[in-house]
This record gives sequence, structure tokens and C-alpha cells, in this order.
Amino acid sequence: MTEPAETGSSSRGWLNVLGLHRRELRSWALYDWGNSAFATTIMGAVLPLYFAGVAAGHMQENMATAYWGYTTAIGLAIIALAAPVLGAIGDYMGAKKRFLAGFMFLGVVASACLYFVTEGDWLLASVLFIFGNIGFSGANVFYDGLLPHIASEDEVDRVSTAGFALGYVGGGTLLAINLAMIMKPDLFGLADTGLATRLVFVSVGVWWLGFSIPLLRDVREPPRRLEEGEAAYVNPVRAGFSRLVETLREVRAHRELLILLLAFWLYMDGIGTIIKMGAVYAAEIGIGDTDVIGAFLLVQFLGIPFTFAFGALAGRIGARAGIYIALSVYTVISIFAFFMTTAWQFWALAVGISMVQGGAQGLSRSLYSTLLPKGKSSEFFAFFSVFDKFAGIMGPFLVGWIAAVTGSGRYGIVSLVVFFIGGMWLLSRVDLEAGRRAALEEDATLVLAPGEERGQ
Repeated sequence: MTEPAETGSSSRGWLNVLGLHRRELRSWALYDWGNSAFATTIMGAVLPLYFAGVAAGHMQENMATAYWGYTTAIGLAIIALAAPVLGAIGDYMGAKKRFLAGFMFLGVVASACLYFVTEGDWLLASVLFIFGNIGFSGANVFYDGLLPHIASEDEVDRVSTAGFALGYVGGGTLLAINLAMIMKPDLFGLADTGLATRLVFVSVGVWWLGFSIPLLRDVREPPRRLEEGEAAYVNPVRAGFSRLVETLREVRAHRELLILLLAFWLYMDGIGTIIKMGAVYAAEIGIGDTDVIGAFLLVQFLGIPFTFAFGALAGRIGARAGIYIALSVYTVISIFAFFMTTAWQFWALAVGISMVQGGAQGLSRSLYSTLLPKGKSSEFFAFFSVFDKFAGIMGPFLVGWIAAVTGSGRYGIVSLVVFFIGGMWLLSRVDLEAGRRAALEEDATLVLAPGEERGQ
């Protein structure tokens, strides 16, 4: 694809370094800019505090933590169970973008409807968060599934980490605006902090929707490919379940891919728990709302250069070595969090997270994308999502259960160390070259569906 004339050689050079040198790559990465608002404002910084202080404000602090953990687990369980068949249907129909748009819209509407949550409405908050989480996670299956179609093997680490880096920019920018709205509602002509917080949830939906448009406009739907002997026109649900059964066999047969998924499941359990439970845990030990939201904001902006740096580092030492570095830092973070008592320690923890969060996630996505057949990217990324979501179920549930039993979430936080160490050990057992050969062999068996043109 030829770059526009107004893009100078210097700009093209920087865009190439960052993994954003083609319009479709930039448009794909901008979706991360948009949907990260849900991760930062709703999943991470604002809604957990609003849930603990307003929606569930009448509960004991440890029970609010427990209920939030259960709420997170339920939404992740639903999408984990549905993702494989939906991914298979999306691949069979050649409809990755349509499925992405549908789930995105569900998440947008659920986010905006959080406006109606007021004091004591913990059940409404839980239900809307579950639907929002389904939309966020479901759309990501198909978003990730587009990655191997737009980026070559030598581009994929930079492109994947660039998406996470732009996610930090987008999520952080809106979070900064949201923080200003909450702290100084009068500057925005708002009556009080409560109204400002509820409007913050609406802003997430608008932001997410708006920055989804470039992807829907500029990224082409990959050619529809069929398995050998597969009928081109049958009921998509039937075809999806049939493909799911076949893909389950293939996942088991792809030894290296399966080991990578197990490693990802372990270490993402720890990473996801820190992301989802950090704000509620901080509130439990007495860290103020301003410090919590400010630290989340710091993670967003400080994470930008570190995430781009991990993409460049992977080009030198490989994606796996980059993940090892990130998980080692997370191990230290978990131990540090156990002893945390003051606000400055929470800020220090945020600095540590900002150094490795985007790199760990971006390199995991890109490494996985090199081990799957491109013609079945949504199906295989659905299993990636399943392992991601089941990881997100066990960690929050464990921390919530320990909080309810012991009266403190500290022991749940420090237990995450075993997930990081176990994940690194499993990752070391993956034969990457054998996995890539198996993916190429599988992709070679797929054929273009009738009416599709070659060229992607």
C-alpha cells in the first residue's frame, strides 16, 4: 500500500519503527485506542471505586471486594464458553468485522447505561458490567483475529505492541478527562461528583464507538477460506459447531500451541487479576480514590514508551525473552503489593506495572499469532480468548474468596507469584519453530471459498 504524499520520509521511518507504516495498520491499532477506555475507566479505575463506594456502599468493604470479584468472573465465564463457536462461525462466514462490530456495540451500550447506576444499585452495576465485559472481550476475539492478516511475520511484534501502546494513549487521555470531571465537576458545569462519574461512563461508550470507525472503514475483511470438502453454504451455526469440534482436535494435535496456551493461561491469570482487582484492593487497604485513579492514569502514559520499547526489544531478543522479562517484574510486583500500606507505595507499584503490562500482553498476542493457521485466525484466537478469560476467572475469584474468608485480600495478591513462575516454566517448553511449521502446513490445506479473490 502506498503512503499518502503528505507523509514525509522521516515520518514514514518513525511509523515503520513503531509498526504503524500502513493505513490499515494504523486503523487497526486505533481500535485499541478506543476500546482501552473500557479497560481503564470502567474495568480498572472508576467503576470499581464507584461500585465499592456507591453501588455497594452499604456493604462491608471485604464483601464489596468479594462481590466485584464474582461479577468479573461471571462475565468472563460467559464469553469464554461462547467465544470458540463464535470464532468458528466468524471464520466460516468470512465475517470477522461484522462480529467485531456487534460485540463492540453491545459494550458501548452497556457502558453508557451505567449512567443509571446510583446508590445501592450494585446488582444493576454488576449486570451492566457483565454485558460490557462480554462486548469488550467478544470484540477482541475478532480484533485479534485480524492481526495475522494485516501484519507479516517480521511486522507482527511491532504492530501488536503498537496497538497496546495506542491503547495506553487513548485510554489514558480519556481517563485524564474523566479524572478532571470527577475531581472538578464545576469546571464542566456539572452539579456534583456523582453526576460527573455517571457521565464518565457515557463518555467511554462514545469514545469506544468513535475510534472503532477507522478499523471498520480501512481494514479489509480477510478472504473466506474453507476446509477441504467443507460445504460453502450451510447453516453457519451448524458449520461453526462442526469447525469447533475439528479445531479442538487440531489444538490438541498442535503440541507447541497448546503448551503456549497453558503458559498464557497461567501468567495472564496473575496479570489480569492485578488489572481487575487492583483498585478494589487499594480501596480496601485505605488508599484514597484520587491516588488510585491518578496511579491508573500514570500507568497509561508511562506505559506508552515502554510498550513500544518491548516491540523493538522483541526484534533483538525475541518475543519469548521479552515475556520472560515482563513476568519477572510482575513477580516482584506481587510480592511488593503484599506489603503495601501507603499511597506512595501504590504509585511505585503503578510505575512497575507501566513498565511491563503492555509489553507482556502485546508480545503474547504476537507470539501466538505466529503459531496459528491464518485461515482460521478467529477460531484459534477464540481459544486464546478462552484461556485468557478462564485465567481472569480464577484469579479474581481466588482473591475475592480469600478476602471473604480472611478479611483481607493481601494473601490472594501474593499468591499470584506462582502463576508468573509457572507460566515462565511452561513457556520455556514451547518449540517455536516446530509450532510455526505446523501452522504453515495446516494453512496450506485450506482453500478459498467460491467468489473470493486471491490477494491477501
